[in-house]
Amino acid sequence: MIISLVLPCYNPPADWEKVVYENFGSFSNKIAEKSELILALDGKSANVKEQSLQYLKDHIQQLTVVNYEENRGKGYAIRQGVAKAKGDIIIYTDVDFPYDAASMYSIYKQLVSDTCDVAVGVKNESYYTHVPLVRRIISKFLRSVVRTFLSMPITDTQCGLKGFKRVVAPLFLQTTIDRYLFDLEFVRNCYVSKKYRVLAVPVALNDNVHFRKMNFRILLPEMLNFAKLLFRKTR
Repeated sequence: MIISLVLPCYNPPADWEKVVYENFGSFSNKIAEKSELILALDGKSANVKEQSLQYLKDHIQQLTVVNYEENRGKGYAIRQGVAKAKGDIIIYTDVDFPYDAASMYSIYKQLVSDTCDVAVGVKNESYYTHVPLVRRIISKFLRSVVRTFLSMPITDTQCGLKGFKRVVAPLFLQTTIDRYLFDLEFVRNCYVSKKYRVLAVPVALNDNVHFRKMNFRILLPEMLNFAKLLFRKTR
């Protein structure tokens, strides 16, 4: 069995390559299966220095780097990584590993023990004590909207830590949203298909996690994406 870890990468923080190496190494050493890392660079403008990539290539033998010309968004990047993944289980998170090691292991454990086909990280209440006010408002508002209009058992669809078995990969690759709401589209599609067991897995942030400034320009396009998802449901 192989475990694939997919990381989207765009404008990563300083020393990100060392964070990736340390966290991937720690995770790989803790599990019994073989592991691979797929790094998806989100366009040539991803602001990734060649020496950082070379550091990872020198230190991680089982590394695959995916790149393309245009910046397309996190959802698009992860789809490109998943398409290259060889694993029987595929897990994705952010390049700065914002969730603690126990959370990632918990996602892995639920899948490898066959408890579920899709493991969806769900942030605990302490998450909201870490995040800036604007993010807190948007996150809680989205959860309320999902609960009201999509009636899904899991309302926290935007947590950046999820995993699924290889059999689910084709469904993930069918998602069409390139940016913020690709997670919601994926989880919704899992429930609509009625083929897979979906499990909410509580996860926790690292103490030193850093939040980027919210890009408000994506809000209108994502509102339109939500409307499209709602239309698909009612249609």
